Amino acid sequence: MNLPNYITLSRIVSIPLLIWLLSSNRFSSVHGEKELLASALFIAASITDGIDGYLARKRGQITTIGMLLDPLADKLLIAAAFVTLVQFNPSMVPAWMAVVIIGREFLVSGLRSIAASEGFTIEASDLGKFKMFVQIVSVVGVILAHRWKEWPVYGNFFFPVHTIAAVSIWFMVVLSLVSAGDYFAAFWSKIDRRVVKRRRRAFVLSRRRKRDVAAT
Repeated sequence: MNLPNYITLSRIVSIPLLIWLLSSNRFSSVHGEKELLASALFIAASITDGIDGYLARKRGQITTIGMLLDPLADKLLIAAAFVTLVQFNPSMVPAWMAVVIIGREFLVSGLRSIAASEGFTIEASDLGKFKMFVQIVSVVGVILAHRWKEWPVYGNFFFPVHTIAAVSIWFMVVLSLVSAGDYFAAFWSKIDRRVVKRRRRAFVLSRRRKRDVAAT
């Protein structure tokens, strides 16, 4: 175990705490204590996703367990957040939205697993990285929209919490579908090239065998 792995583990540990904060009545929502704590926890957990990878690369501490835990922690955090939001704020996050968003995460994991078994990798696209940012905005927005529709900022200016949450969660659904298609296209192009190479290799080997048989 090293520092990047401990940071990844802290993200996993934060998951049951996030579920507990949003599901229990331990904290009051009268003044928004529950929503603020849950939002801060989710933001902190999401930030660790970038920190652990950066430290692992910089320190040369990329390990097998880290490669296993990092994507697992990401998927568990997103799945836990959206499943809990279906109960916490169902008017903004219906069950089908959670299914689409979570399904995309596990689809990409499945494609990467198949790619790894075939000996190649699917790199995270810029669209996938942008999706992570939208993910944070949408989850935090929906949590805060449970308590506030607007957030007074200065004078007569109000921050439209509910509107931003509604737009970002729908954008998140669209982005999940588009990025899933992007990953699938990248996967298909690479697997298709490998199939073509295998067929060519098999054809060449079969011709060599026929020549060897004819020569004997």
